[in-house]
Amino acid sequence: MSDQVVDSSDRSPEVPARRLGSVKVIGVLGILAGILLIVAGIVVWVVVSTQLRAENITVPDDAMAFQGQQVAGPFTAYVQADIIQHHALEMSDGKTYAELDMDDPLRATLMNASFLRASLFTSVVSFGVAAFAMGIGVLSILFGWALRRIATAPAALGRAPAV
Repeated sequence: MSDQVVDSSDRSPEVPARRLGSVKVIGVLGILAGILLIVAGIVVWVVVSTQLRAENITVPDDAMAFQGQQVAGPFTAYVQADIIQHHALEMSDGKTYAELDMDDPLRATLMNASFLRASLFTSVVSFGVAAFAMGIGVLSILFGWALRRIATAPAALGRAPAV
């Protein structure tokens, strides 16, 4: 037997070699996808807003908000759809398109009001999807950045503390 005592604090455990190239690539892809989502969201937002502005719709004075403003965004589009419904129901004594008799002369007017509301709500949903895409883009960039940061962290950070 040997009288030598081995001091375990002199040796640190070996850290296995890390192969994190794929993690770095996934991080870069996440960042690129995030940038693409943000750009796509901005493009959709601008296109829908431009198309709404081209219609030259002004929110009427009896609307719940945004009176006198041009319809160009999600809130003004929603308010315009709401006031269209209000006016249509006012004209028809509270009846919807489906509740009117087939030969009622107001039926065509209420049908147009319904189509206009549906179109405006479609633009509201488009703005929501664009905002969602931009938000997911930001998250994707953050996750990609975090993955790259983890993959490039020094190997010493993975060592167990010496006892």
